[in-house]
Order: sequence, then C-alpha cells, then structure tokens
Amino acid sequence: MNMPANAPAASPSALKKLARRWQQWWRGLTPHRQDRFAALAPLVAVVLFLLAIATSFWYLRAEEIDREREALRRDVEYAQQRVRLRLLERQEQIMRIARDLSNHELQRSDFALRAENLISQYPELQSVTLIDARRNIRLSQAAPTVGSSQLRVAGEVLKSGAAATLFELTRDLGQPVYAQPPVGDDGAPPPLLQLMVPLSANGAFGGVVLAEYSVDSLLRYATPTEVLSRYAVTFVDSSHHVLAGTPLEPGLRERMPWDTWANAYEVAVSPVGNGLVLRAQAYRTSLGLVGNGLFWLVGVLSVMTVWLLVATWRHTRRRMRTQEALIVETNFRRAMENSVLTGMRALDLQGRITYVNAAFCQMTGWSEKELVGQTPPYVYWPESEYENLKAKLTEELSGKSVPGGFQVRVRRRNGSIFDARLYVSPLIDAHGQQTGWMTSMTDITEPNRIREQLSASHERFTIVLESLDASVSVAPLGSEELLFANRLYRQWFGSQTTGHLQMVAQGGVLRASTPRDDNDAALAALSTNRKGGAPSGNAEIYLPELDKWLEVRSRYLNWVDGRLAQMVIATDITQRRLAEEQAARQTERAQSVSRLITMGEMASSVAHELNQPLTAISNYCSGMISRIEKGQIAEDMLLAALHKTAHQAQRAGQIIQRIRAFVKRSEPNRQLARVESMVGEAVELAEIELRRHNVRLTHYVAARLPPVMADSILIEQVLINLMKNGAESIANAQRPPHQRAVELRVVPQQLNGQAGVEFVVQDTGRGLAPEVLAHLFEAFYSTKSEGMGMGLNLCRSIVESHQGRMHVQNLYNADEVVGCRFSFWLPLASPLPTAATSDPPPDPRITA
Repeated sequence: MNMPANAPAASPSALKKLARRWQQWWRGLTPHRQDRFAALAPLVAVVLFLLAIATSFWYLRAEEIDREREALRRDVEYAQQRVRLRLLERQEQIMRIARDLSNHELQRSDFALRAENLISQYPELQSVTLIDARRNIRLSQAAPTVGSSQLRVAGEVLKSGAAATLFELTRDLGQPVYAQPPVGDDGAPPPLLQLMVPLSANGAFGGVVLAEYSVDSLLRYATPTEVLSRYAVTFVDSSHHVLAGTPLEPGLRERMPWDTWANAYEVAVSPVGNGLVLRAQAYRTSLGLVGNGLFWLVGVLSVMTVWLLVATWRHTRRRMRTQEALIVETNFRRAMENSVLTGMRALDLQGRITYVNAAFCQMTGWSEKELVGQTPPYVYWPESEYENLKAKLTEELSGKSVPGGFQVRVRRRNGSIFDARLYVSPLIDAHGQQTGWMTSMTDITEPNRIREQLSASHERFTIVLESLDASVSVAPLGSEELLFANRLYRQWFGSQTTGHLQMVAQGGVLRASTPRDDNDAALAALSTNRKGGAPSGNAEIYLPELDKWLEVRSRYLNWVDGRLAQMVIATDITQRRLAEEQAARQTERAQSVSRLITMGEMASSVAHELNQPLTAISNYCSGMISRIEKGQIAEDMLLAALHKTAHQAQRAGQIIQRIRAFVKRSEPNRQLARVESMVGEAVELAEIELRRHNVRLTHYVAARLPPVMADSILIEQVLINLMKNGAESIANAQRPPHQRAVELRVVPQQLNGQAGVEFVVQDTGRGLAPEVLAHLFEAFYSTKSEGMGMGLNLCRSIVESHQGRMHVQNLYNADEVVGCRFSFWLPLASPLPTAATSDPPPDPRITA
C-alpha cells in the first residue's frame, strides 16, 4: 500500500495543533488550578515510577514462585512413586504368603517364620496376622515396637471397627484392600496402615492375611533422602490429620486451603488412595524481599519523594487557602462594618481620629475625609458639652473606661442633638503593642424614649394592682423573700412572706419555702412550661386571724431576674360562702320535704300495710278473751297466741319506725355503709308502694361487695324515688300483669379506671320522650301534673355529692320503647379531700 506524498508533512502540523490546544487549555486555567496541576505532575511521575518498579519485582517474584512450585511438584511425585513401589513390593510378598496358604504349601509354623523375616527385614512392616473366615485370629507376628493396644492376640475374634469394615470389604471384593483408620481425638498415636489379602480355598473365601504398616517408618525409609532434605514431608489422612512427619506451620490448614500455598504440594499415595496423602512444603531458601536491597532502596526513596511532594503540595494549598480566607475575612469585616448601625471610631494614643466607618459618618453627618485626622475638640461635640466630653476623652485615653460604656450627647451636622452610648476597647497590633483605642457608638435616643414609656407604664400598672380588691403577692421558690405585694396584701399580712406561705400551704400547692434540692423534679417540670405558661391551681381556704374565706389562685412565672417565682392571688369570698351555706340549708330542707311528699304519696299504701298486723292483733286478742272466759284454752295455746300477737305488734312497730327514720330531718351522716343493708331497707319501703300499683319488684345484689362512704338515708331516698317512679310509669302505661315489673341490680363497676358500685333500676313503662330527657334533672321540671319537679334533681345532687354519676336511657325492642333504665355509680369507700381550714367543711351534698 503506497502512502500519499504529503503524509510526512501532516505529522508536524498535527503536533502543532495539539500544542496550540494544550496552550489554550493551560492559559484558560486559573492560577490556582495551574499551581495545583504543576504540583501534581512530579507526584504522578514518582508514583508511576514506583508502580513500574513494583510491577517488575512482582513479575520476577511470580516467575521464581512458578519455578519453585514446578520443582516441588516433580520431587513430590517422585517421592510418591518411591513409596508406591515400596508398598507394592510388600504387597507382593504378602500376596505370595496368602497364595501359599491357600494352596496348602505353607504350614502355620512356617507362616510365623516367614512373617518374622519380613518384619525384621522391612522396618515399615509392623505386624502380619492370619484371620480365618469367621474373624478368628489364628496367628499373629508383630514387631517389638508395636504397642500393647495395637497387638493382635491369637484366639481372639476381630473386633468391630475399621479392621472389621476392611475385612468385610476384602471378602466382598476378593482382592487386596488398603485402609488407613481415622485418627482419634484422644491423643493416641496414629493408627497403622492396614492391608488385607484374601485367602481362597477351592474357590471359597477362607480368611485374610492382615499386614499393618507404620506410616512413620514408611515416611523415613520409603521417601528419598534428597526430598526429605529439601522439603518438610508429612503423611496425612483424608481428614488432613497428620499421620507422620512435622509440618512447618501445623495450624495453617485451618486458616487457608493448601491449594493457595505457593511452596506446598500434596498427592495421594497409590495404591492406598485418598486415605494416605503425601504432602511436602518447601523450606524457604530464597532471600525474598529482604535480599532485594536495591528494590527497598528505590522504594524508600520513592516514598520519601512522594511524601515530600505531597507535603509541599499540602503546604502550598494551606497557604493559598489561608490567603483566600484572609481576603474573604477582610471583605466580610468591611461589609459587616458598613452594614451595622453601630458607629466605629479609632483613635491613636494622642487622640487623633484614624478611622471611622460608614455608620459613624451617617450618624454624625460628616464624611470620612472630614473626620479622619481631627483632634479634640471634634466637630460633632456640642459646644455646651465641651468640658464634659473632654473629661470623658481624657479618661478614655488613660484607660479608665467603664466596662458598661458611658452616655454622651452628640451633635449632627444639621445641628440636631441625639443621645449616644460609647464603648471603648484598646487596639493591639500583631506584636502585642497598643496602638490606640477603638470606640463604638450607638444611638440610644429611641431606647431612652421607650425606657421612659416603660417606666410610666410600670407606674400605671402598679397603681392598678394597688387598687385591686384582691391580694397579690409574689415570692421565689426556695426563698422567704417577698418580691411583690400590693396594698391589700400589706393591709392583711404586712410586708412579710408569712401570709403568702400560709395561703400556699393551706391551698395544697407547691410550697414556696421548700428547698430547691428537694424538689428538683417539680421545678424541672415547671421549667419546661415557661413558654406555654406555668401551671396554676385554685383553692378555697379559711383564715381564722382574718375571719375570712379566701379563694386562692396560684401561678408560676419567671421573675425579671430569671428566678422561678410563685404568684398568689387571694380574693375575699366570705359573702359567697355564706350564701352557699344558706343555699345548702335550703336544699337540705327540700330533701326533707321531698321525703315527706314521698311518704304522703305512699300514705294509703302504708295504711293498708299497717292494717294487716293491727287486724291480726285484734283477732288474736278477741279469740283469747272469749276462750279464757269459757275456760277452753290451755296454757301452751295461750302462749302461742301471745307470741303471734307480739310478732304482729313488732311488725307494725318496724313499719312505723322505718317510716319515721325515712321522713325525719337529720344532719348528714356519711360513714362506711354496707350496700346490702341500704338496698334491703329501700326495698322494704318501696315494696309497699309497688304492691299498691300491682308491680313486681325483683332485686339482685352481687356477693361480697365492699362498703361505700355514703349517707344511708340519702341513698335509700334515691333508690325509693327511682323505684316509685318506675312503678308509676308502668301504671300510666297500663301494661298487662305479666309486664308489670321493676328490677333493681347492684353490681361492681369501674368508671374511668376507678372502682365503684353501680345501682340500676329498670322498669317496663313507656320510657321518656327526647324533650323530657333533655330537661329531666332540672329543678322544678316534672312530667306529673301534681309534681314539684324536685325529686330527680335532688337524686342527682345526692349522687354527685357522693362523687358519683347518674345516667338515664330508654330501652328499645327494635323501634319500640319497652322501658326505662336509671343508673347511678358510687365510688368505693375512701376519705374525702377537704380544704385545710380551722372550721369543719360544709357537707358536700349542699355545695353540689
């Protein structure tokens, strides 16, 4: 193929284009990137040189390893052939003995002699044993070096194990078989290599000749001496347990496989197979890396060169980054000085202005050129303040500046005056010498105006608190210091914290006098709510020294100094308490009136109930009189009649006593009461009214109910009222006799996790209309034309005064109302919480 005539001229042109592009690319880089590439070039060259040296050494080392591995393989295979030939020679001799025994050409006495000659002549052969077809040992000849545990004794039977398995295999195959028993884990010496040759008598199996070899002797006498001198040779079994020889690294097999070793090789010994493996590991004769001094010298020098280049490159980069950071910091500080509203002024030690920022110029109205270089008095000093400002400047230059700054008056260029606060700090150069003073000036005209407004607002707020009709006091937690108290507090308690602590203690809130270390958990909980408002609490207490009832409200707040404080607001509620007590007494009278009304409605039923025992008493008395007059009565019959008369009189008295106890006005008596007793008393009175309306009453009380803290008479009034209302509802509904029933159930029940007892009264009337349910418990609301509307309202008040709940609902069968269900729940007996007062608290029934 012929090249074009202009082909040689194209190469210089292409090189010029490449060089031109290289120059354009290089010039297009920033100086920073050019320095980076210039520093990386020698580093890359050194790294490439080091990689070339390492690659060359690796290649030479790989060649050397391949040669060593090939030589090792040849030597191991040669040693394996030598061992194989030696085993085959012994095998041939054992087979000759077996053949002579099978042909009856060798007597048993001659067998021992020939076996002894073989054992004495060949050290690896340890024993020769004759075993018949029944596994009985007939003859055995062993070398003196065989241990007692490995001897075969004539007359014994071949035991189960590796030898028995080999016996079975030889009998089945009908040819010589080798076997290497596995090595045990008990530290015993390695087992002997076994060879079994079968005996044949007229075509039948006649036993075996067992030859056992010492693997260690086989290694010493069968392996060539030159191989043993160059390698660490060992015999191992199929599980890689060492049978003979000593490896260079005994535990290396468990850490890495043999086929990854560069100086080791192994091969199975035939005719034994994988049961006996010849392994060899070459002794390290090469100097390796230690002898390659030139390589190490070049490597160390290359590493040092790389390290120096990297260090130089990193140092250059650090200097460049520092320079860039300095420029950025300078620009940042200049921008910050120009953007802040604080004026900056620098003075030298003589008081000459050396620097002002843009904010200072904007505040005074003069430019930087007009201000820099001035000496006192400065143009922005008011004429009336010369002496004062000069004295301040003298103190500033002498180092007597106040840490919190000082306030001065400054004149603007247009003649207006504003208030400013100056802060002074020394200027120190790089050598630690003071070169002047830096002054920052802040316009505080607006803050002063706001401070005056705040002062006036605080005064107005104080006037409002002083004129309140409530006592207000603030005290820090963990201290008896009184932070604030208004006029009414000082009028009641004076200027001490005694009244504050007393109200806190009686109100049942966190004590202000408790040390902080005893209430870390409480204070921590309060501090978490500072943004969202601290928790507060209300309580009503009685102070005997003032003879007043006070409503105390407390709140936690952060005082102006950061301390956690407690504010207590106390309002005089004496008049309200008196009104509540009056209302409670009226409610108690209403309860008594309600009971009287209930008994008035039940009067006819009670009269009918009393008529039965009174009629019986009259009949008994008339009968006894007539019989006594006629003399026809015996003493025992007279006593029986008198007993019956007394029983009827007691029954009438109990009915009257029950009615008296129910209707009489008594003081509230809340105590531990048994539920069964209250239900029994209420049922006995209610049954009279229910029988008048022809209504059945069934009741169920759960067994083993715990007692409740209640007034038995009031709870009985609630139950009687509910059962009587149920009977009246059934009568108004005109239900047939089989549907006229009221059921009372009392069972344990939990409400909001609190254990209690639930009372359920269920009737079969027409239920309640939705508009009635909405106003059922309101006072003076009644569905009866003659009703007062106080019964259910009082029932709910009584239940709630016992910390209980009352509920009513209609019962449905599909869309039809088939009855009504009243229920109320009372908690189990527990002491009621009361306010800490000197007078006994009012009854909860009244305040409810």
